[in-house]
Amino acid sequence: MKITCKIRRFLVNALKEDIGKRDITTETLFEENFPITAKLIAKQDCIIAGTRLFQEVFSILDEKVKCSKILKDGAEVKKGSIVSILKGPLKPILTGERVALNILSHLSGIATFTNAFVRQSGGKFKILDTRKTTPGLRVLEKYAVRVGGGYNHRLNLSEMVLIKDNHINLWSYYKKISRIDAISKLTAKAKTIKNVAVEAEVESCDEALAAKNAGADIIMFDNTGASEIKKFLNLCGENRPLIEISGGIDLKDIKRLRNLDIDFISAGKITHSAPAIDFSLEITT
Repeated sequence: MKITCKIRRFLVNALKEDIGKRDITTETLFEENFPITAKLIAKQDCIIAGTRLFQEVFSILDEKVKCSKILKDGAEVKKGSIVSILKGPLKPILTGERVALNILSHLSGIATFTNAFVRQSGGKFKILDTRKTTPGLRVLEKYAVRVGGGYNHRLNLSEMVLIKDNHINLWSYYKKISRIDAISKLTAKAKTIKNVAVEAEVESCDEALAAKNAGADIIMFDNTGASEIKKFLNLCGENRPLIEISGGIDLKDIKRLRNLDIDFISAGKITHSAPAIDFSLEITT
């Protein structure tokens, strides 16, 4: 991962938040800033993500801190594996430890959780993230999704048109028309924008047909039964738009969806509910 000015600014602010005015403990206990060695150890099986950020935290505090033998993002590691060896002055290592570990733990958690979804899919469809990310961390969290083998949905609202339930219901209410008519009109209206993909969220086969006939590039079935999705697929045959399934998708749901001819499953859980991976930084000198 490239460290941009925006990412570096985020890391600087994270350090300011954690350090406050100064690391009063380390500065009081240690007068000399003598060199030490520390091992970064994975405390559980995982897929690593965020190693470049881990390094940059210490580099911001003191460029003399060096990370050697560090594993690359995407590496699968077993519990007890050494991910990296740090060498440098003790003060920046002790001061930056928590921020560096927090970031590595969070991103590795997302990569690991995403990969579990990807493995469960059996290659039948792509696993997508959503915009259900931590405010301010979207770029990093979506990066971790890619490390885990998943794919990114839109990064922000400007990237594509996604006609969601609230848009449909509001249009239906104010125009005094049915949801199906609202989906059709909204999709057609969105298709007037050039070079922008249009996706419509639907809840039934009939709504999906309305979106398809109006030119939707992607149909998102949200909390829709498999029978309705199969019905739509049978009616369309090969002449169908891309199909996405969404709506509270959990890891246990993936396997049963593998028999559907779909393209994507989007799961907010891979970012908002991924368990953090446990790492420790153990000083060896």
